[in-house]
Amino acid sequence: MASIPQKALFGWDQIEALGDLKRLQLVLESLPDEVLMRTLEQERHRGRNEYPIRPMWNALVSGVVFQHPTVEALLRELRRNAQLRQVCGFELVKGLKAVPNSWAFSRFLARVMAHGDLMQTMFDTLVERLAELLPGYGVRLAVDGKALPSYARGKAEVAAGKDRADRRRDTDGEWGIHEYRGTHEDGTPWQKVKKWFGYTLHLVVDSRYELPVGFSLTRANGSEVVEAHGLMERLEERHPQLVERCQEVAADRAYDDTKLIRKLWDEWKALPIIDIRNCWQDGETTNVVLGLENVIYDYRGTVSCVCPNSGTQPQMAYGGFERDRMTVKYRCPARHYGSSCASLKCCPVGTAVRIALDEDRRVFTPLPRSSLKWQRCYAKRTSVERVNSRLDTSFGFEQHTIRGLTKMHTRCCLALAVMLAMAVGRIKAQQAEAMRRLVKAAA
Repeated sequence: MASIPQKALFGWDQIEALGDLKRLQLVLESLPDEVLMRTLEQERHRGRNEYPIRPMWNALVSGVVFQHPTVEALLRELRRNAQLRQVCGFELVKGLKAVPNSWAFSRFLARVMAHGDLMQTMFDTLVERLAELLPGYGVRLAVDGKALPSYARGKAEVAAGKDRADRRRDTDGEWGIHEYRGTHEDGTPWQKVKKWFGYTLHLVVDSRYELPVGFSLTRANGSEVVEAHGLMERLEERHPQLVERCQEVAADRAYDDTKLIRKLWDEWKALPIIDIRNCWQDGETTNVVLGLENVIYDYRGTVSCVCPNSGTQPQMAYGGFERDRMTVKYRCPARHYGSSCASLKCCPVGTAVRIALDEDRRVFTPLPRSSLKWQRCYAKRTSVERVNSRLDTSFGFEQHTIRGLTKMHTRCCLALAVMLAMAVGRIKAQQAEAMRRLVKAAA
């Protein structure tokens, strides 16, 4: 918390009586912002101190906690709410004069934006604290990207003679396109195209607690796979203990990449629960396993055997992953399930077959996509979507006035830090069941 060097005018029991302000108090006490505060104070040094750094910072955090969409809305609330000014640390004797004007607050926000590295360190420190407080935090991770539209005129939307840069434009944003394809139950194909101008927030989330572990921000046209590699490398550098405890990483087919799958399993020893794209060409539906003429597989890695007599293709039973051999074992379906097979005695498959992962690292993974366990693990990927939903509804990203890559990164980092700080504060206050609540106060 950005502690205020002044005499407290009321105690914690009185703060509890202030209603929603206790949520702000939980966040302020849990934010590791002392290094940032000292850095900003050293930069100001002997400059004008009409609006002190720490109350300004606490007010900025309160804007996130209380969902103020703009700086003007926050300043109006500070002028109206004397209790909020007191919790933030503004001098009560000054009354409304203690509240900064919009110009001064914008200048302060620009100074905060210049220290994105310290904001990132604050986020990483909160991740480390949660790793100590929450058992199993980081064991199961999920990765996904979130579209952050910029509700502003882009650099291509400048009228003739009006090409002067102003704050109503967003010259950093780019256009992003996501295409989704599938097949209806009746076999007809469908396609959905999502297009937006702005940025993409890439998140790594703990799927059990639905709390962020890592993040990065790029322009909307940035590659999700490329950014996923960067996220994994930063996790290795900043949180090696989380990498050691990680057991699985889930992601949708946008992250289908051989190098990423190899990295997760070969280096992290974590199961890559990543959906796969159909990259087979020329209408190819199955392929033969190397060295086994009557064992075939499709692009998802579903293995079947071909009966020499009838030509049927029953799906083989998954027999487990053999770590020492780096092979996936599949059993004869007739012997495993006790079903009838005319070629049981003469089938070259025998009791079981072993398929090496090196047959195709994209297709064959330690946990096959055809198994029920893979489906259960993949379903946990929706935890990222719930974090995205909270960012939209509770943290104000559904409708915003943020312009520019640096400002958007600062705003995302602050929102995610507040999310983690609220979780830390709830846990320490014996309110772990409400660790994800920002709007609703715990009982």
